[in-house]
Amino acid sequence: MAVGAAPAIERKSRRDFGFAAGIVAILAVLFLPVPAVLIDVGLAFSIALSVLILMVALWIQKPLEFSSFPTVLLIATLLRLALGIATTRLILANGQKGVDAAGHVIQGFSQFVMSGDFVIGIVVFLILITVNFLVITKGATRIAEVGARFTLDAIPGKQMAIDADLNAGLIDDKEAQRRRRELEEESAFFGSMDGASKFVRGEAVASLIIIAVNVFGGIIIGTTRHGLPLGTAADIFTKLSVGDGLVSQIPALIVSLAAGLLVSKGGTRGTAEQAVIGQLGAYPRALLVAAAMMGVFALVPGLPFLPFVALSGLLFFVARTIPRRLQAQADAAEAKARAEEAVKQAEAKEKDSVKESLKTPEIELCLGRQAASQIQASSELGHRVAKMRRKFARQYGFVVPDIKVSDNLALPAKGYQILIHGTVAAAHEIRPGEMLVVIGDGPKPDVPSDEVREPAFGLKALWVMDSYAGEVRRGGFEPIDGASVLLTHLSEVIRNNLPQFLSYKDMRGLLDRLDPEYKRLLDEICPSQISYSGLQAVLKLLLAERVSIRNLHLILEAIAEITPHARRAEQIAEHVRMRMAQQICGDLAENGVLNVLRLGASWDLSFHQSLKRDAKGEVVEFDIDPRLVEQFGTEASEAIRSRMKEAHGFALVTAPDARPYVRMIIERIFPTLPVLSHLEIARGIEIKSLGTVS
Repeated sequence: MAVGAAPAIERKSRRDFGFAAGIVAILAVLFLPVPAVLIDVGLAFSIALSVLILMVALWIQKPLEFSSFPTVLLIATLLRLALGIATTRLILANGQKGVDAAGHVIQGFSQFVMSGDFVIGIVVFLILITVNFLVITKGATRIAEVGARFTLDAIPGKQMAIDADLNAGLIDDKEAQRRRRELEEESAFFGSMDGASKFVRGEAVASLIIIAVNVFGGIIIGTTRHGLPLGTAADIFTKLSVGDGLVSQIPALIVSLAAGLLVSKGGTRGTAEQAVIGQLGAYPRALLVAAAMMGVFALVPGLPFLPFVALSGLLFFVARTIPRRLQAQADAAEAKARAEEAVKQAEAKEKDSVKESLKTPEIELCLGRQAASQIQASSELGHRVAKMRRKFARQYGFVVPDIKVSDNLALPAKGYQILIHGTVAAAHEIRPGEMLVVIGDGPKPDVPSDEVREPAFGLKALWVMDSYAGEVRRGGFEPIDGASVLLTHLSEVIRNNLPQFLSYKDMRGLLDRLDPEYKRLLDEICPSQISYSGLQAVLKLLLAERVSIRNLHLILEAIAEITPHARRAEQIAEHVRMRMAQQICGDLAENGVLNVLRLGASWDLSFHQSLKRDAKGEVVEFDIDPRLVEQFGTEASEAIRSRMKEAHGFALVTAPDARPYVRMIIERIFPTLPVLSHLEIARGIEIKSLGTVS
């Protein structure tokens, strides 16, 4: 555990204990007698808490920043009710001693607010109850009810908007999670505020009952128990009861005002001062009219001249000052906009320059008019392309370049092209309103369709209308939307061209991220034993056969072993493949089983005899009869196609010295079929033989 963790946990536990102790103390006040001194402290704390709640409600930027308000309101209400019960106990027990029987706070309110007359106190108390109960609380309750209902009704639409922004790539996963969490908090907050406003209404009713009990109960106790005259008992106990009611109602009114400010804020951002004064002062003409009206009132006979003239002058001054401030803000905004426009024009000029036109995107996806409208309607392309690039980075160990998406009106309306370094590498079409069903050599679904070849793997497929999708699924087929067809095709084109995307700059970036120990190993072999361009050539040879370079440190170790004895990149790559056998077999195996198709003994012998070696025994030439190449291609194609129906994925296995040349022939027919040597079969891997090519 960190050094500062224990004190932090201890402080947190102390806060938790103190909060729980405070709640228990409030509950204890409901049942236990409390001296007048502690009553004074509790009433002062209640007033301070209500003022604090009001100030926080005024200064928050949005209602969710005070999401704990319902809990705080419940605690404050419970505190006032507990103090009200405690003061009731003191008033009824010690009221015969005078107006200071329940503490000095109640005495001060009874003398200052009521001016010593309990009738004034009763009137003020009833007015406060009316304002709190009928005006503020009732309005805040209605706003909270409507806000809760509208917030809950708007949740599905807001959720869809968040998902749409996420799919369009406008926000990332973390921002989407933050917005969803804020949406949940908003709905929970307005729902809680709908119920929390009932606390204040209930407290107002409870205050009326408490003051009535104090007055009538105190008069009865004073006259029967203590022998006070009826008038004296009525005066003392009424002053104490009304003073107690005022002490509880003033904080209640303040908290009700805070609740009203909070729920009436709605979607307005900023503090209450910014929202109210900023919007009221945003219309100088309204201020001028108000100033003129105040001037007219000042001239009306019988009305006081000075207050209306002062208000008229103040409003006129504000009305004349605001346009200047708004003009200054507008000038600043215009200057900023001009600066941004100048920057955009400079960027546009740079893009239109000859130098910019010489830059060719490494990967570009060009869409026809209808294809572009279909892809843009799905609003997923940017997000799915980003996910695809992250998948390639994890799988192959380097980041493929950015994929530029553009419209090309010269293309067929439904067509698209995939360009690699400005050259068309693949082209096909997607049909709006239709879905692709891959059938291979199997049966066809019984729906109207057009037979085509699936672009990524060349399998037999059908284009069917979207309206038949349910019927196709019931037949056991899985229809694929146009965007998925396009992205699958794009993914396979990138896989087939991986070596072209590993630039010298990318390779140096990978090397710079190595640990210091492997950087020292790199310094030992580069450039003394192999150049950096030679190292890049080895990595490209690996990627050409879809061998991941994510374990770059293992590749460097294998290169360091072989470079004292071999210089050619092909020889180095073959040695690296043997050292990477565990990774290669692990990537090709399915559920821990590697399916293999072996090269027959006759073909192994034919390839072995075709290899010409020098005096050192190194292969210098591959000389094979073209008729044998044609025969091998025919036999291998038949064997491979028949096994493709049996196993989802497998590898062709041959002798180590002939492997590169077998691969050279096979890749023309089956570009994605892995070709391994016997030395590349990792120890401990389970092998399942599918037969031989013979």
